[in-house]
Amino acid sequence: MKKHLFKVVISCAVIAGGVTSCSKSSSSSSKNVSRATGWKINSKEGGFEYNSDFKEQETPPGTVFIEGGTFTKGKVQDDIMHDWNNTPTQQHVQSFYMDETEVTNKMYMEYLDYLKKVYPPENPKYENIYKGALPDTLVWRNRLGFNETMTYNYLRHPAYAEYPVVGVNWVQATQYAEWRTDRVNEIRLVEEGFLAEEAMYAPLTGETEGTFSTEAYLNNPESVYRGQIDSLQGKQKKDSINVFAKRSSGVLSPEYRLPTETEWEYAAQALIGSREYNNYRGRKKYPWEGDYTRNGQRVGRGDQLANFKQGKGDYGGIAGWSDDGADITAEVKSYKPNDFGLYDMAGNVSEWVADVYRPIVDDQISDFNYYRGNVFTKKAIGEDGKVQVLEDQIVYDTLPNGKIVAINLPGEIKEVAVGEEETYLRTNFDKSDNRGYRDGDPGSSRFFERFSEDEEEDQRKMYDAPRHKVERDSSGNLVREYDTSNYRTSLINDETRVYKGGSWRDRAYWLDPAQRRYLPQYMATDDIGFRCAMSRVGSKSKSKNKTVRHKKTR
Repeated sequence: MKKHLFKVVISCAVIAGGVTSCSKSSSSSSKNVSRATGWKINSKEGGFEYNSDFKEQETPPGTVFIEGGTFTKGKVQDDIMHDWNNTPTQQHVQSFYMDETEVTNKMYMEYLDYLKKVYPPENPKYENIYKGALPDTLVWRNRLGFNETMTYNYLRHPAYAEYPVVGVNWVQATQYAEWRTDRVNEIRLVEEGFLAEEAMYAPLTGETEGTFSTEAYLNNPESVYRGQIDSLQGKQKKDSINVFAKRSSGVLSPEYRLPTETEWEYAAQALIGSREYNNYRGRKKYPWEGDYTRNGQRVGRGDQLANFKQGKGDYGGIAGWSDDGADITAEVKSYKPNDFGLYDMAGNVSEWVADVYRPIVDDQISDFNYYRGNVFTKKAIGEDGKVQVLEDQIVYDTLPNGKIVAINLPGEIKEVAVGEEETYLRTNFDKSDNRGYRDGDPGSSRFFERFSEDEEEDQRKMYDAPRHKVERDSSGNLVREYDTSNYRTSLINDETRVYKGGSWRDRAYWLDPAQRRYLPQYMATDDIGFRCAMSRVGSKSKSKNKTVRHKKTR
């Protein structure tokens, strides 16, 4: 006799006139039985496999949960610069996770140490991987200032271990986030038994030539660790059968990344602890309550609430009195966090965000997770129908300042722009690169009809920034071609990124979370750092006592 996969329930009711009405309904006897088909899920016989026990996304290492909501973006309280490069708009932000502090020297040194061991710079093949990730310590140099101590010691000396890393450009920050994603997911797979513990250390000791890539693991797991993953699997492996985690397993985390400008500003304002009407409408001046930079509470009254420049030649105050405890950067967590639990969202260092800079934010484009910089790519598929893994290839990019950075490391998946096959007759996007959409692309200009087909020769682009060309010849020598055109009208282009928040070099004016500035993505300074974010998948709230609201029926 066949076993039934679901129960049949007959319910009867007596209605008017004494007529009995009966109806059949099917209900799953287990969460491992499909409500769509009645088939078993996760059965030994095979069939559909799914993680039915998944509860909610775990808080990633080093981050805090930021519950999404509505706020007024771009509402600055002062405009002494008279540039007003903001447009106040009401925005909604989805929930996400964010580093509680800026990425520190110690955290970044772990990244450098990993690259140095896995890709030894003495090997000519790998030389530029490590060199391209190094922060620019010369950002501390000053023509008329003695800063050599920071130049030599700030990054590596243990005295500065918990200070925010600086000298990192936007490209390097995004590369760090990608590396961090792979390391966190690698240890998650070890904890869940999909990988053996020695798998994490095999690339460091030279036991394997390849490393772990999250996307490569999900799309072509046999390619991970240069094809040696079979010997590095954990307890989940059954006899000779390879068992790999999938996206539907719920084990792997979404990627670490730079926060969008909207996310960063929302997190810095931290309206979660505020119940004042004016604050909700965008009247909160700093990440803390009140309009002053000094502590007004009884305990610690008069202390500065952030690390910033207080006046001409005053980077910390008078020693022993009215001092903020720092002259350059300060150790993270030196000041109180905001209501989200985030430290130094004002002062210490400014921070890179993901967005491409434009002086005006178009409030008609999107009021949900606003972000400018969307370049959507897809995974390249080889002739064998599988995704292409760059086994021995390293994709480098030469930045305009001559610095070479590795865009793709060995073992990662090759990405290509989406084409007409994916964009044809779509209403939500029509090309892969949307950085200049409605503000910077040809269609944004009233001189649209004058645009030439060759953008390199076009002199009437809305954002016609200089195009400096830097490349290396066949002998490896750096060749720089400086743009001397007299027709350039702006320094803004699609490689110019936003950075937010005041720093130790800035006056209180820049501590307002709504203030925004920009810098080319290849440049670095001694007062810009970064922190990472991660999207939350699933429910908006982390509340364990979730209530289901039903409409009342009569």
